Amino acid sequence: MAMGLVLVVEGLVYGGFPGLARRLATEVLGTPENVLRVAGLIAIAAGVFIVWLARG
Repeated sequence: MAMGLVLVVEGLVYGGFPGLARRLATEVLGTPENVLRVAGLIAIAAGVFIVWLARG
């Protein structure tokens, strides 16, 4: 279920806003690795929290 939702969200970005997807990809290339790591860890924590709320 979760993987399906991830694919829907990514499909919306790439299918609905391809220009935005390209700009975001170029921004990521210029972003320092530690900033990407922190953003990823925050996203993981937020995802776990949302799943915890939904299942609780």
